[in-house]
Amino acid sequence: MIYTGLKIKDIFKIYVSFVILATVPAQSFAQDVTTPTSPEIEAIAKELELFVMPRSGPFHPDQIKIENQLAISNWARSGHSDAASESFAHWNAEGEIPPACATCHSGAGFRIFHGLDGSERGPSATPVPTGGVVDCATCHDPGLTSITEVKFPSGLMHPVASTAEASCMTCHQGRASGVQITAAVGTRDADTPDPALNFINPHYAVAAATWLGGYGGAGYHYPAKTYSGRFFHARPVETCVSCHEPHSLEVAQQSCSTCHQDGTPDNIRLSRISYDGSGNLAKGIRSDIAANAERLHGLVIEYSKSIAGTPMVYDGHSFPYFFADANGDGRIDQADGKSVAYKAWTPRLLKAAYNWKLVTSDAGAFAHNPHYALELLYDSIEDIAGPLGQDFASWSLYR
Repeated sequence: MIYTGLKIKDIFKIYVSFVILATVPAQSFAQDVTTPTSPEIEAIAKELELFVMPRSGPFHPDQIKIENQLAISNWARSGHSDAASESFAHWNAEGEIPPACATCHSGAGFRIFHGLDGSERGPSATPVPTGGVVDCATCHDPGLTSITEVKFPSGLMHPVASTAEASCMTCHQGRASGVQITAAVGTRDADTPDPALNFINPHYAVAAATWLGGYGGAGYHYPAKTYSGRFFHARPVETCVSCHEPHSLEVAQQSCSTCHQDGTPDNIRLSRISYDGSGNLAKGIRSDIAANAERLHGLVIEYSKSIAGTPMVYDGHSFPYFFADANGDGRIDQADGKSVAYKAWTPRLLKAAYNWKLVTSDAGAFAHNPHYALELLYDSIEDIAGPLGQDFASWSLYR
């Protein structure tokens, strides 16, 4: 028999009626028997309706509860999840990421590096397949609690107090330090070009290296100079996740307003001193760093022509960034269809260019450690201005 137009509730009433009738002795049929409409059967039917027959769909996404939904949605719109970005797609054509790069450019490579996949700690022995990003396990793997220190390019072993700090400092420390610059230049004459010298790239997004300052040794430290150490800011706000939402990576500007009159990061001053010689204290400290970086860049270009003897052109979108411009026309020289890398490096030029690249590779240097950034720029400007005959004192820069 086919029933149409019946509600689930009605079907249960009929079903329960049959069950009860089947259990009633035959001699009782003439007596008053509980009917399908009694309160007792209504209650049983309602109970069965809840647990046996769930409400049918369709369901809407907003009605389905997902654990950590906010964290996941924040991560999904962050640079850490963008598989199409240069950070993760750079090796797509090759289909694999070199071991040295995979540590920070794929979640799998990160886990291999720290031995979180059960392997021995260290870079992967083989290339890692492309397609990975900084995924959940990169920062939430239970094994991260076993990491007590992170090694920096300078050789520093920095103790870490949390899994978040271990992840951040592993991948935002850069890949070079002042130690490599010192070793490269050796005892060579400061202003004599040497084709054996090549640009040493500090890498990108070096926030952790900047944050540790002179203690971390990321920059080239000029002899007889002292450098600010780790920037503690305000003690309750001294870690990466104190200022950055850990999943979206956005800066929590409302925290800045707790202490700063203007909570906009670009407008925060931090000092009553004009480091760029402009005397303008109404602008944020970021402007002083940017002005000094621009001045240093100009001196590096001028030095390459006047002292090194071969003009250079900088292209921030193409490694190794500094290219030859032998005829001085402002365009990169080409050979066999390829850009010609700059090969007239002198020790003095390499030191200044490296420090400039380090400071400008951290867009948040003004917040991570402004003092260290300004010191590196000041010392580099002072050093390279000398052989150019520039009146350094007249610029009224402040260290």
